[in-house]
Formats: sequence, C-alpha cells, structure tokens
Amino acid sequence: MAERSSGGAAGAGAGGGAARAPRGRVDPSRQVAFDVLRAVAQSDAYANLVLPGLLADRGLTGRDAGFATELAYGTLRLRGRYDAILAMCSTRSLSSVDPGVLDALRLGVHQVLGMRVAQHAAVSETVDLVRANVGQGAASFANAVMRQVTRADAAEWERRMAERTSDATELLGQRLAHPAWIVRAMRESLALDPGTPSGGLDAELVGLLEADNAAPAVTLVARPGLVSEQELERAETEGLIAPAGLAPTAWRLAGGSPDTIGAVRSGRMGVQDEGSQLVALALAAVTVTGRDAVWADLCAGPGGKSALLGAVLAQRTDELAADGVLQQGSRLVAGELQEHRVGLVRRSVKALPEELVDVVQWDGRTVGSQEPGTYDRILVDAPCTGLGALRRRPEARWRRTPADLKPLALLQRELLDSAIEATRTGGVVGYVTCSPHVAETRAVIDAVLRSRADVEVLDAAAAVSAVATDEVVGLEGPYAQLWPHRHGTDAMFLALLRRL
Repeated sequence: MAERSSGGAAGAGAGGGAARAPRGRVDPSRQVAFDVLRAVAQSDAYANLVLPGLLADRGLTGRDAGFATELAYGTLRLRGRYDAILAMCSTRSLSSVDPGVLDALRLGVHQVLGMRVAQHAAVSETVDLVRANVGQGAASFANAVMRQVTRADAAEWERRMAERTSDATELLGQRLAHPAWIVRAMRESLALDPGTPSGGLDAELVGLLEADNAAPAVTLVARPGLVSEQELERAETEGLIAPAGLAPTAWRLAGGSPDTIGAVRSGRMGVQDEGSQLVALALAAVTVTGRDAVWADLCAGPGGKSALLGAVLAQRTDELAADGVLQQGSRLVAGELQEHRVGLVRRSVKALPEELVDVVQWDGRTVGSQEPGTYDRILVDAPCTGLGALRRRPEARWRRTPADLKPLALLQRELLDSAIEATRTGGVVGYVTCSPHVAETRAVIDAVLRSRADVEVLDAAAAVSAVATDEVVGLEGPYAQLWPHRHGTDAMFLALLRRL
C-alpha cells in the first residue's frame, strides 16, 4: 500500500464535546472504513456485505477503494493485537472508551503499524475522524493515545506484550489477533489431524493463525457443463482469471470485480472458495450403488454448493441421455430454512435447467421423518461458527464465543441424523462444516455413530484427493480437513457416511 497523506485539513469543533467537524473534512476512504467497523459492531453486519455498498454510495474507486478495503479488513483481522497495544497507550480501560472512538483508534493503529502511512498523517486523520464522528473532547483523547502509539514500532510493541502476558496462549492470541479460546481450539484440531507433522504442532498453529490474517484471493467456480473450455481459455488469455490449482473447477480472479466476467453475471460461474468446491465435488464423485438421480442440499443457502452439485448432476444426466440410458426423474432439491436465503439459492442456480433443481423452504431437521429413504446423495453443509473462514470474515473471531458451540453442535447432530434418515440404503451423506473446531466436526460424527448402527464412514480424504487436480498435501482419512496454511482454502471439514 502506497504511503497515504492527510485527506483534508483538521477541522476544529466549536464549543465542547458535542461539536462535529463537517464530514467533508474527513478523508472519505477512512470514513468508509470507520463506517464499516461501526456497522459490524452495531448491527452484527458482515464487512464483506457492507463495504461494497458503501464504496459505491460514496463513489470510491481505484486506489481510494483499495485503501478503504485494506484499512477496514486489516483492522478487523488484527483487532485483538491492536487492542492490546491501545490498552498500553490509554489512561482509561478500553471498556470505558466510547465504541466509536475505539474503532477510530484501531484504524489509526493499523495505519501506523500495518500499512505504509506516514505517522503524522495517521495521527491527524484519526483525530479528524474522531472529531467529526464523536466530538472535540474525544478528539483530544484520541490525539494523546495515537501519539503514544507512534513512540514504538511493531517489534517493540510485541516485546512489551510479552512482558505483560505470562500465558503463552494469551500472548500468541494477542500477537496474531485471535481470541485465546480459538487459539486453543485450533491447537486441538491440528493435534488430532493425522496430517500434522510429528513435532510440528507449534509451527502449524502459527502458520494457521498467520494464514487467517492474510487477505485471500477471490476464487471463482466454473460450473461444469455451463462454461466452455474456449470461454475459460479466452478469459485466461485476457488476464482475467488463472487456474487455482486444486479443484478442477476453480479459477483465481486476477483483479477487479467478478461481475466484469460475463459468465459470472449469467450464473454459469460464481464466487466460491476452492475448499467448498472440493468437498462438493468429492460428495458427487463417491460411488453409490443402484440409482443415482435424486440429490439434496439440506442447508442450501446461499446456494454455491447447490449450483455446483446441480451442474454436475445436469452434466451427468446429459451424458446418460446420450448413451440412451437416462435415469428418469433426475433432480436436486435445494432446501433452506430462512426465506431470504431461499432467494439467494434461487439466484445461485439460475443458470441450471429449471426442471432439474427444486428450491424449497424447509427445516432440514424434519426432512428425514417426512421423506425417509428418498435421496441418493445428501449434502449437509451445516450452520457452524465459521472459524474456518476467518480470513474472509475476520469479524467472526470477535463475534463468536465458546457459548455458541453447544447449540450449534446440537443443531448439527439433528441435521445429520435427519439426512441419514432421508437417504436410501446404499446412498451417501456428506457432512460439511466451514469450521475445524472438534466440537463441530469429529465430535458430531462420533455422537451420531454412537446412536445408530446403520451407517459406515467412508474415506473422505481419498475422495477429495481423487477429484483434485494436484496433490492435496497432509490429507489423511477417514475425514478430510482442509487448511488455509496448507491448501490455500478455507478450513473445510468433510465426512462421508454411507447408509447401510
């Protein structure tokens, strides 16, 4: 990021703490980043949904949009580290600081320690931001804190953290901006992963936490049968996309907006993490005996995996038709509980034949009792903490708590049980979470296996490796656990269960 100077003259508020500087005197990029942080804090919004609209509304493009994006996402990722530093610079406890002031200070620290912004510009712009959004009195406090921040570099602040923190897990969490409970959970998950090198747990843990703090590339899915090889080759030649490396359907966006690509606008391609593509393709490829025509996505919203599964099913159906052995009634049922997410699913599958995909509103927990033994393949992409996608949704690490795990694990078990009941004998269920937390992965599978004798565990790691175009390093069965630091994907978990 190029050095950024002050975006406007400092405006002095008139007459006390209630005064506000005119908005025009605040750098628009910094104001957008501030507004993103406030929306995340006040409305439980997700930055990746809020930011694009704000950039468009404020007319920010090019370098200004890039600056606002890095400032917002970088601050959200490293909030825990910056809070530890601010606690050492403030005469007040952070819990007593106005939330808006605290968000502005976090943005200021990121400019000083995480971006190539001149210190004087970072300080003055932070003060202007506080003055305009909170008031003159708060601006004076912000100025004092920011000047303390600039008196040490990142290495010195890390040394001071170590002096103040005796617990190794707490310190690692502060250094790499993860709550301590998530650090412990990731350590446990890596320790149980057979792909973790012997004696390399600490290095793996640091690598994982660092990967969570790195901005991911935008990955596209080329839905099979909907996008031609010639179209992909043309986009690659034009420098729009490049092969991603693991999933045969995955392409990296070279830059700009995905919507500049016609296939994305039409729904024949979409934005989807490579790990999500791999687990869906693995479920679609594993062998089932007998009929293989009726599939379901139990928790389909927002619809990316449904669209990929539907494309595979459509392509397979076309091939069977060409051979004259079309299985009648091929269909994918994409079900979702929340009405607004049903709409998202419909948009995701819009390029697929209407007669192939049924988008329905249902409670996945009741499908097993209402449609027992109906489906040949079922995907359970269960609601989870999302700890596997912290690089894409960094705010989730500060929003989630250990208290979230128990109700989610209960829901996950109920959904998996329902899916097994809805699957015919010989059919396969794929259980997926975008979380590596043991409570949401192995523990859920173990609980379901203890309660029933009519399922067997298949080798999901082998299934993922079979569909990948390159070696998936460190992947050992029976479960498949992908990792950002090893595979460049979200930390997707896949278990495959066959109904007996």
